[in-house]
Amino acid sequence: MCCVSARVGRSRPGVIDPGGSPVIPLGVRIAALSLLSLAAALPTAPIFFADRSAAAGLAFRTTYGGKDTSTYILETTGTGVAFLDYDRDGRPDLFFANGTTLAGFPTGQAPRCALYRNNGDGTFTDVTVAAGVARSGWGQGVAVGDYDNDGWPDVYLTFFGRNVLLRNKGDGTFADATEAAGVAAGGWSTSAAFADYDNDGRLDLYVARYVDFDLKTAPRPGAQKNCFYHGFPVMCGPRGLAGARDVLFRNNGDGTFTDVTVRAGELDRERYRGLGVVWGDYDDDGWPDLFVANDAHPNLLYHNDRNGTFTEVAFAAGVAFDEDGRERAGMGVDFGDYDNDGKLDLAVTNFYGEPHSLYLNQGHGTFLETTWPSGIGEATMRSLGWGTGFADFDNDGNKDLFFVNGHVYPEVDRQQLDETHAERSLVFRNKGDGSFADVTASAGETLASRWVGRGAAFGDYDDDGRIDVVISTVNDRAVLLHNESGGGNHWLTVKLTGTRGNRDAIGARITARAGAVTQMHEVHGGGSYLSQSDLRAHFGLGSLAVVPSLEIRWPGGAIERFTDVAADQTLAIDEGKGIVSRRGPTTAGAARPPR
Repeated sequence: MCCVSARVGRSRPGVIDPGGSPVIPLGVRIAALSLLSLAAALPTAPIFFADRSAAAGLAFRTTYGGKDTSTYILETTGTGVAFLDYDRDGRPDLFFANGTTLAGFPTGQAPRCALYRNNGDGTFTDVTVAAGVARSGWGQGVAVGDYDNDGWPDVYLTFFGRNVLLRNKGDGTFADATEAAGVAAGGWSTSAAFADYDNDGRLDLYVARYVDFDLKTAPRPGAQKNCFYHGFPVMCGPRGLAGARDVLFRNNGDGTFTDVTVRAGELDRERYRGLGVVWGDYDDDGWPDLFVANDAHPNLLYHNDRNGTFTEVAFAAGVAFDEDGRERAGMGVDFGDYDNDGKLDLAVTNFYGEPHSLYLNQGHGTFLETTWPSGIGEATMRSLGWGTGFADFDNDGNKDLFFVNGHVYPEVDRQQLDETHAERSLVFRNKGDGSFADVTASAGETLASRWVGRGAAFGDYDDDGRIDVVISTVNDRAVLLHNESGGGNHWLTVKLTGTRGNRDAIGARITARAGAVTQMHEVHGGGSYLSQSDLRAHFGLGSLAVVPSLEIRWPGGAIERFTDVAADQTLAIDEGKGIVSRRGPTTAGAARPPR
């Protein structure tokens, strides 16, 4: 969350790849991309969201630091949220992290994280106490993964302080397995993410850490040159504060983990200020790689060397800095194939005055920054971004983009600035030609509202075939955005369960093919900011009522193929067993008229 000066868009110079060959001009790529639509979508209908938080019974409110002023940087990072099906009833539930304040609370009155059970009728029930998951403190992120392969998703919570691993007991309750597993970490942890980096069938865990911070010695607003914003005193940092080293935990297969941060290649040896984490196989070699968004430090991209170690390649790959060679204030991250070429592209959110970043995967280990020509640059310059995600909100076959925003300085509301503490979220529709259109203004009056947003998770909570969004805020209520986009486009949702590899099938790739064109979805751990989205894969299919070919590449490399798969259903596929169940859309979803 680095202080920077705003700059406006401008033309961009040509780019040469590391091998000396010219990169294909974006205009040529866009012309080619215009041919790549999985199916001709029905006439364009607007992306539209409605706030269903109250109707769904979500009464959760985040408490985090001061409301009108922030004395320390600790009060600014906020918390995350996760979709997970903790009771395995096929309906995604919600888990919210929570924070506290500098003054603290009387015994028994501290804010707690929360678990909401999906009732299957569009509503949720708070089961926090019954499930045994109530935890208090400076909560940060939520990671979800079945680390013990017993079929029940477990939860890892990060904190400023001791982290917590909650083992799902399979009876609706959780047990604290932190000490037994050896994953407390300590310090100031932020985002965390599960993945099986060594392909041994067990989920490992990466934990990003932010700064080396001590409330007893931390400088106060105005104490140093890094403690001013536009001339007025604010909390100090991140510049001037030392970063903290991230941690990689390898799963031993017996309920415990081993810290292999050094053994795996001296990860984060420079101690950058980590905020966002996402696993993804960007080079499509069958081994999960890792991207870490760092605040006022270069971003990190770890290439999996397939021998238990990683090589840091962000600079060579073109994602360490912006195109002018400057570090940005990376916060939220996501991998997704926005141009439908079968390769994972990358989105990163940044500070106010910096555009959010978009990187196009060129397929030979490098990325091309397309922030400006894609159309998201100018529109995001006056936003301070956090949670983000690729998702096909209108089911037209092209992945759209969502950004959650919110400032870090409450004090800006008292200054004569064109900046506010609360900010609008932004949604960009993928036009199918390599560019995006900002459709926030037409996406419903809910998106005209402003929140001090932080985490975001994406998933179809009511199983109507449309991807919804849940947002965590700072000192405000959680926001559940119900996707009510019309148009009648078809869709397909796929829930994978591993039998030879990890049970969550994190790292699996699902490819839908129609003729010479494809859509690809990779199941990945982490992403967004401090959050975890639904692990089920979602495909928008446009007018395509049947998918001619559906291919799954499981972690470990096994391939399964299915033909003539009907649209508008949720498939459950078990590794080696094929389709084990099918479920159509909810009645409400099926009956909703086109908008």
